[in-house]
This record gives sequence, C-alpha cells and structure tokens, in this order.
Amino acid sequence: MKISMYQVSVPTFILMLNNLSAILERAAAYAEVKKIDPAVLINSRLYPDMYPLVRQVQIATDNAKGSVARLAGLEPPKYEDDEASFSELISRIRKTTDYLGTFKPEQFDGSEERTVVLKFRNGSKSFVGMPYLLNYVLPTIYFHITTAYGILRHNGVDIGKQDYLGSSE
Repeated sequence: MKISMYQVSVPTFILMLNNLSAILERAAAYAEVKKIDPAVLINSRLYPDMYPLVRQVQIATDNAKGSVARLAGLEPPKYEDDEASFSELISRIRKTTDYLGTFKPEQFDGSEERTVVLKFRNGSKSFVGMPYLLNYVLPTIYFHITTAYGILRHNGVDIGKQDYLGSSE
C-alpha cells in the first residue's frame, strides 16, 4: 500500500495540533487553580536562548499551514504573531486546523517532486517535496510541539505522554 503526501501531512498535523490545544487547555486550568499569571507560562522557556511557549505554538502552526499550502502549490496564509493568552493560542491552533481541513488529497498529487522554496532571514533554501515533508517539516513540527509540552511539564502542568500523543483514532 502506498501512503500519500496528504496522509502524511494533513491528518498528522491536525492530530498533533489538537493534542497541543488540549495541553494548552490543561495549562490554562493549571494556572487558574495554582493562581499563576498565565503570562508566566506563556512566556516560559526551557533555556534562556530558546523560544518561549508562545513562539513554539506559533512556529508549529506556521509550519503546518505553510507546508501544506506549499505542497499543494498555494501561497500560505499569514498570521499576526500577537497571541498573549492561552485562549488566543488555542484560537490560532483552531484556525490552523480549520485551514488544514479545507485540503483534499488530490491537491497533493505530484507534490513528492514539487520544488518548495523557503525564504529565511539570511537567504532561501530549495527542497524537493517528499524530503521537504519527511526530513524538514515533520521534524520541525514535532520539535516545537514537544518543546511546548516540555515547557509546560517543566512548569508543573500535570501532563504526560498520552496527552502528547492524544487519540490516534
């Protein structure tokens, strides 16, 4: 059986982003119960030179929506990076999963060989579709969602591996 670029991306990203959203909901409840200013958690980092939780969520959602759009040959939507609360971060995730849900498998036909160009601050980099998805996008999204999980767990939020994995059904 052959697996498609759509199957590897859209359902996987929706699952992982929904899991992240559930973790953020748990963090918001934790902050309320423990009387912690939510901004403390939202701006927490694992190490001083790492991005805070808010940026981890922004990067994960940007990579999900951006990669899917690029693989489908579309221009990705741009979001303002102005979230400052758990509800705003959860809304960003919901907006992203809603966007991902608009894609159909046939939009990814031939994307294995599609050239994808990413622009960075110091230049650009070209990828071929399948290695872009498997070797760049998936690790990037998993890294930022895992780091968000780690930040919250480090700060005492009662979450575990099953919260990260969620329900795969």
